[in-house]
Order: sequence, then structure tokens, then C-alpha cells
Amino acid sequence: MRVHRRMVLAAGLVTAPAIVSARTERRWRMVTSWSRNLVGPGVTAERLARRITAMSDGALVVELFAAGEVVPALSVFDAVSNGTVEMGHSAALFQAGKWPVASVFTTVPFGLPPIAHAGWLDHGGQALWDSLYAPSGVKPILAGNTGPSSAGWFRKSVESLADLAGLRIRATGLGSELYRRMGATPVALAPGETYPALERGVLDAAEFLAPANDAALGLHRIAPFLALPGFNKPNGASELLVARPLWEGLPAHLQAVIEAAARMEHDLGLAEAHRLNAEALRSLIAAGTTITRLSPEILARGAILVEELLAEIAARDSLSARIVESYRAYRNDATRAWENLTRI
Repeated sequence: MRVHRRMVLAAGLVTAPAIVSARTERRWRMVTSWSRNLVGPGVTAERLARRITAMSDGALVVELFAAGEVVPALSVFDAVSNGTVEMGHSAALFQAGKWPVASVFTTVPFGLPPIAHAGWLDHGGQALWDSLYAPSGVKPILAGNTGPSSAGWFRKSVESLADLAGLRIRATGLGSELYRRMGATPVALAPGETYPALERGVLDAAEFLAPANDAALGLHRIAPFLALPGFNKPNGASELLVARPLWEGLPAHLQAVIEAAARMEHDLGLAEAHRLNAEALRSLIAAGTTITRLSPEILARGAILVEELLAEIAARDSLSARIVESYRAYRNDATRAWENLTRI
């Protein structure tokens, strides 16, 4: 009997390491639209890769590549869609060339602020986002937030709609189209290309994100007038993109790890943005930045134009109509009713 027990124990010692080594390990590459360590989205992407690796206990190892290291900054979605890489970190507004309605999943001018935007995704928006990207073989997940943006950095102070006429501004998403309809000439550029374009005089102005992110790009050195409020981007949501066939092949616990890590980075990024923007604003003002507030004329015109723009997007196809309807309903009913009652 003793011999038998020793044999069983010995067998256990031999087979246990084999069980551990049999665990499937996945190594995925994540490409991003951001320079490495770029304040805000660049930091979030790097932290997200590390967090997924750690939370999965190494079952899913994510290696991050910054913009341009594997694919250009604005080609992240396509790289995930065509199977070049397994994951990407970007912003939905960069997909506006494919579907104008995609920008809604980043931000809408005069639209939902960050927490309300996340609430919309949790209550209907995510399913619509999935439907938009599914034909391209991509699964989107909310994964970062830089908070409300500024209206942009300008070489000269903008006082009226007349000052926007012909002004060449780096802009993206629905805010870009809004600037165009107000008379400006928007130019789509990757974040890393913005400062050189300003320096060469290709641009008269540039909007990227908020003070902390913009200061990292050095926009204030060329365009010293910072315009507020950021009607064009009241929210700054980032997206994690996963190749859908790989997503569907993951065990449920690894899907849960990715979703939890992404939401943690969204919340942490948003909290960091509040602190970093306050600190950056003080430093920028001390360095000579002039803060200007956009005129009621510009804001009133923009508020009218964005509703016209949303109506045009909704008229393109049935899915776009459902997305716009869902967003508007959440903005108008659930959010504004509560916010109006709780505002001090």
C-alpha cells in the first residue's frame, strides 16, 4: 500500500509540470495611431498592452508598436481588418472616410461628454458599433479617453465667423466637417505630422486634443492662441480594435480580461486628463499662450450646423440612421434631463 501511494505521488510530481506547460500562450501585436509615449492616447495604449498581459497572467502577451513602426498612424483599422496584426489602438473618427457615422463613436460636436458617452455605449451604442465594424472583421472596444478637447490652436485670435473663412486647420472627425461648413479649410493629418505642417506654414491652425496632449506636440510654439470651449470634441474616446475571428476564438475569460483592461484604461486616462490638462494650462499661460473664448456667433452657428450634419449622415443608410437616432435619444432624453436637474 505504501509503495502504491509513493508511486501515485511520484506520478503527480512528474505530470504537474506537463499540465502547466500545456497552457496555450498567445502573442499578439498591437499597432497604434500614436507616437510612443504620447501624453494621453500613447501612454494609454502602452499601459493597456501591459495590463492585458499581466491580467491574463501571460496567457495573452501583447506587444505594442507605435505609429509608423509597422503601419502608418491612419492605417491601424485596415491592418487589423486585413489580418496584418491582431490588435490596434486608434480612434473611430479616423474611419470617417469609410463611414461618416464612425466619428460618433469618438465624439460629436456639442454632444455627449465622456461619462455620458460611455453610458450610451453601455446602453445600446456598443451593439451598433459592433454592427458597423463586423463586416470588416473587427471588434471595437472603448479603451481610453482624453476628455474634452479645445477648439484648436490659432496663429491669430478668432473673433467671428469671418475669421474662419479660408483658414487652414488640422481637424478630424465631425468637427472637421463643422469647421468646413463654417468657412474654414480642414486638413486631415496624423498627430505626428501636425507640428511640421504648422511650422512650414501649411496650416494656420490645428486642433488635436486638450492642453496636455497639445503641449506635447508643441503646437503652442507656432500658434499661440488657444480657443475654448471645444465644441468640436466634447469627448475624447479611444478604441481598441481586435481582429474579430481571433476575438471570437478567445475563451470567455480572456475576452473578459481584455474588456476589463480596456475600461480600466478609459477611466484612468480620463482621470489623468483632468489633472494633466490643469497643470499644462498653467504652464502654457506662463509661457505666453493666450486663452480666447469663441464668440456666441460661432457657437450658435455650430450648434445649428451639427444637427444638419447628423441628419445628413442618418440619411445615408439604415445603420447610420439607427446610430444617429440612438445617440440623439440618449443625449436629449437620458443625459440632458438628469444633468439639468443636478447642475449647481
